[in-house]
Amino acid sequence: MSDDESTGPFKDKLIRTKGSWARQRRLLTGRPDLGHVNRLPPGQKEVKNWPVLDLGAQPDVKPDNWHLRVTGAVENPLVWRLREFLALPQQDFISDIHCVTQWSRFDNHWRGVAAKTIIDLVRPKSEASHVLFRSYDGYTTNVKVAVFAEANVLLAHSWEGKPIPREHGGPVRVVIPDWYFWKSAKWVNRIYFAEMDQPGFWEVRGYHNEGDPWKEERYG
Repeated sequence: MSDDESTGPFKDKLIRTKGSWARQRRLLTGRPDLGHVNRLPPGQKEVKNWPVLDLGAQPDVKPDNWHLRVTGAVENPLVWRLREFLALPQQDFISDIHCVTQWSRFDNHWRGVAAKTIIDLVRPKSEASHVLFRSYDGYTTNVKVAVFAEANVLLAHSWEGKPIPREHGGPVRVVIPDWYFWKSAKWVNRIYFAEMDQPGFWEVRGYHNEGDPWKEERYG
């Protein structure tokens, strides 16, 4: 999967630091909540604010210039501009955020297009096993098709009743609330249904390929 709309440079020091965390296995408690019994996953701390985390580039994507391309192993590849995306069926969700850097924020109110709506429109082929996300800053990440198809996954354009701000991934970002939030790509502009897995930016730098917070799947 390639795209020519990435920006940069990334924060090399931050990337090296987080790569070192993966090698050192930092933040792991060794006490996974395998039954998802507790709302707060192991090793997490609740925060009331929404910390800003990125790779050093916050692309300034104007709403009129934003587009989302969905391609790969699908029967009906599609491209949406923002006005077309907003014309799709919209849904409201309330979900928590769990960041791999050890913070969680409860009860986030989102509005956007459910992943299931995207899936129904593009009709993935039977051989599609993974979904790959690419963002305007060049960031990539990956999940299984079954993860993307969960009922609470969406492409969000609003948070707490207002457009998602640039620093948090607006105009549109992915929200996969049951996984660490590095899987929820900001500034998303491409979704690719792949026949084979392709680990993304953090996954190739020592982070787990799945990312279940209750299992403490921080690192691979």
